Amino acid sequence: MKKTIFTFIALACFLASCNNDKPAVQDHSVITVMPEMLRHETEKHLSGIVKEGGEINLGFKTPGQIEQIYVNEGNFIKAGQLVAKLDDKDYKLAVDALQIQFDQLNNEFSRISKLYGEKSISQNDYEKALAGLKQLQIQLQSNKNKLEYTRLTSPVDGYVQAVNFEPAEMVDAGTPVITLLDMNGMEVTTDIPAEIYSKRNNFKSIRCQTGDGAIYDMQLSSITPKADGNQLYRMRATFRSIPSGVTAGMNIETIITIADKDTTGTEFTLPLHSIFNDNGKDYVWTVETDTTVHKTAVTLAGMDSDGNAIVSAGLSGNEIVVKAGVEYLQDNDKVKIVNRTSETNIGNIL
Repeated sequence: MKKTIFTFIALACFLASCNNDKPAVQDHSVITVMPEMLRHETEKHLSGIVKEGGEINLGFKTPGQIEQIYVNEGNFIKAGQLVAKLDDKDYKLAVDALQIQFDQLNNEFSRISKLYGEKSISQNDYEKALAGLKQLQIQLQSNKNKLEYTRLTSPVDGYVQAVNFEPAEMVDAGTPVITLLDMNGMEVTTDIPAEIYSKRNNFKSIRCQTGDGAIYDMQLSSITPKADGNQLYRMRATFRSIPSGVTAGMNIETIITIADKDTTGTEFTLPLHSIFNDNGKDYVWTVETDTTVHKTAVTLAGMDSDGNAIVSAGLSGNEIVVKAGVEYLQDNDKVKIVNRTSETNIGNIL
């Protein structure tokens, strides 16, 4: 009898200890992701050719004999750089002669002004003296301008394509002495087919890629609205900044990014394993601010080129969606969000 009572007490103590050792409910650890808006864009790769902004013929604004040419064909020159000079001896003499006359007449006019103030001369004589001084001043400035015109400078950055004269040769005003390729407005011309021309209003960006892999952003300049005999439309795009490794005549690849349709922001992509099926319907687990999860119904529209699921309905884009740990969850479960360890920081050492 005593043995039976002892056995019963031991069994009760064991059951009590088992109840006390029952594990507490733990939060599920999950990895989350946010929906990414799907962009309906395609890229078209076409061949193009680099064109200079324009061809400029530089000439003196006054005639004379060339004294010096400071550039050679193929040289790159900056705006304002001196490229050629005329013999300016006669121009300097003309300026000096007029300067002497002007100084003399200016002194005489000072005396006339004083006499006019004292009413010793008539107003008509005073105005004649003033008109003569102004006329001489204009002639002096005109000759100073002609002296300045003996220096030929470049109006833009560019490359010297041709030097048409040699020192000691005579040139008239306006005669092209230097032919310059304007590099400021360098552009790329590309012939585009009718299929791309019809989508010109949906162009998202235009870029160009050289043979060495360098990519430059472009700005659409114009598209000829009339097709040529091959049913191609001429497109011109200018460089947003002057490239250093691109020259006129270079073959180049033009990359046009086109929006396939008007995106309203209602389609998103999610990792395929964040989607689960329940009774024939597709769902995702969304995490609320109180770290509980709720089953949210979604509508799928296939997969993108990277293998992600395309969600066409059910999400606004602001949700936090469970990416890993989906299979262990139930509605209203509490979760603990775990940050994925960086592949370059194994063990969170850094």
